[in-house]
Amino acid sequence: MSGSETDKYGDVALGLKQRICRRDFLNASLLASGGALLSSLTPLQLLAQQGDVWGGYTGENDYRDANGNTEEVMRQGHTIRDGVYDKVPADTVDTGEIYDSVVVGGGISGLSAALFFKNQERSDRTCLILENHPIFGGEARRNEFIVDGHLLNGPQGSNLLGPPIIGSAIDQFFDAIGFDWRSFQYQAWQGPSPEMHLSRTSYQGFFYMAPNFGFYFGGKAGKPGTWINDPWGKNLEGTPFSPQMRAELLNWRRGADKDEQKPFRYEGDEGSRYLDSMTREEYLIKHEGLSRETIRTFFAPIMAQGNGLGHDAISAFAPYAYGPGGGDGPESLLSWPGGNAGMARHIVKTLVPKSIEGPPTLEGVSRGRVNFQSLDQPENSVRIRLRSTVVRVEHEREPEKSNFVWVTYSQGGKTYRLKARSVVMASGAWITKHVVRDLTPDYHEALDQFYRSACIVANVAVRNWKFLYKLGMSGGRWFDGFGHWTEVRKNGVFATDDKTIGPDSPTVLTLYAPFFYPGLPTPDQGTKGRMELFSTPFVDYERRIRQQFSEMFSGSGFDARRDIAGIVLNRWGHAFVNPQPGFFFGRNGKLAPREVIRSKPFGRIAFANTDASGAMDHVNATGEAHRAVYQLWGMIS
Repeated sequence: MSGSETDKYGDVALGLKQRICRRDFLNASLLASGGALLSSLTPLQLLAQQGDVWGGYTGENDYRDANGNTEEVMRQGHTIRDGVYDKVPADTVDTGEIYDSVVVGGGISGLSAALFFKNQERSDRTCLILENHPIFGGEARRNEFIVDGHLLNGPQGSNLLGPPIIGSAIDQFFDAIGFDWRSFQYQAWQGPSPEMHLSRTSYQGFFYMAPNFGFYFGGKAGKPGTWINDPWGKNLEGTPFSPQMRAELLNWRRGADKDEQKPFRYEGDEGSRYLDSMTREEYLIKHEGLSRETIRTFFAPIMAQGNGLGHDAISAFAPYAYGPGGGDGPESLLSWPGGNAGMARHIVKTLVPKSIEGPPTLEGVSRGRVNFQSLDQPENSVRIRLRSTVVRVEHEREPEKSNFVWVTYSQGGKTYRLKARSVVMASGAWITKHVVRDLTPDYHEALDQFYRSACIVANVAVRNWKFLYKLGMSGGRWFDGFGHWTEVRKNGVFATDDKTIGPDSPTVLTLYAPFFYPGLPTPDQGTKGRMELFSTPFVDYERRIRQQFSEMFSGSGFDARRDIAGIVLNRWGHAFVNPQPGFFFGRNGKLAPREVIRSKPFGRIAFANTDASGAMDHVNATGEAHRAVYQLWGMIS
């Protein structure tokens, strides 16, 4: 949006309760200038100059004050990178604890590792999960709102969940945690006839694009913007795409990209290695006849949603790295209202039965309150210690000769130390390479090739969505401004008192906003995105969202002051792993980076984050956890 277009939406009209605190320390020209200028300020300096305006509203109930990477978590993480713990602090407290296994990170990978550890033959073994956030789940957490008496949830990150292949490892895993995915039932339609199709996830329409999913094109030169309903049904007529782009997109839509269905997996055959030798953009230009303009304008946000960056930076093999599912099409997708937080809660309920109030059912686990006091009790075979940032992991002796690993963590401003017979690093590669202190050069070289990029997930609670319904839509995509798409979801009835949904129903509209800058080197895109993330206070993002919604929907009756009940931002500084060409199968005769950390443990330390698979989904998260635990099990059995 241009300045003249946004100025018509003032603070009062947008419903802002205070004026934006403009950032005078990092302006737009600095962001645009690239890595050299960006490196002049550290993330901690960027945060320090914002005072108390960075965080914003965090939601209600169990996940309050736990939205994304909180300021506390980011500050502590950067102290590790900046060398504060290069030596064990002199006042470190030795807890005297010895665990058979310590899991670093309480996301899906870490929680799954603890479950696999618990399910071994020896029931007397002990395990401790150290998690730096105020609640477990990693990116599989949720935001909770109370709007006009209705409890609403939105995903903080991880959301998409396909039904498993019957009998597969992930199907058996779901059975082990009491997740009865076959019993999912969704809200019934209560709006006017005929029923409007609603998605089950926050980005179903983005991929499948039902007829009631539209495209919005912002106005130029003072002209109003335009919504186009069912753009594919109209053969993209009325869109401002060039004739060439329109022809390419229609050809793609008709199924020109047949190779998408070929079973390239992890076998490392000639076809998969060929894909991994180039970027996705190179492949689409060479083999699918798409132009760079079409790829970067239309397809880049789709790739960025799964891999953080666009086709220019990501290996052509990346789309095939995601775990297989047993579903077929959009109607097979599953979704908790709060995304895959439901899966994390089921795992924790299985590990510590008293951790969530109520029975171990879909409804009980989804709606029960977390009993935080129960998580870290001596009688638990698996203990979960929150707000505990691991700052050092190192073998007691030489890695191949050591019987123990020292684990040092920070909690509440103090530093503690304990021993473990084995350690599963379920944290991301960007921090693992700083935390594991005795890594050999080959591991360091591999971990340095794991690139990560940032993302914001914004959950916008609205009192109704009549403004969308009046447009004949339940969701849409836009090509300028904050985010790229949003849509109304029908929720599982086990998680809400509202068994029906219609245009008058309150709902949460989720916006995913990955940071990608086509043309820049992969690591520079990640750095630039994180600087944008750190340098922007909550109120600045709030304004952008309110402006975006006002521009797109005011013509159909939307009023930001009246209709927006709350906004929660979830900032993820290292949201996605960005697998570059060669990441999966190696280049120039060298072992692939992921295989270096997957092939064997480093002494008594194994690596289990989804980084190792190159694709961030729950199937890979549990698979990497299973591998890591079994690599270590022989050392402690």
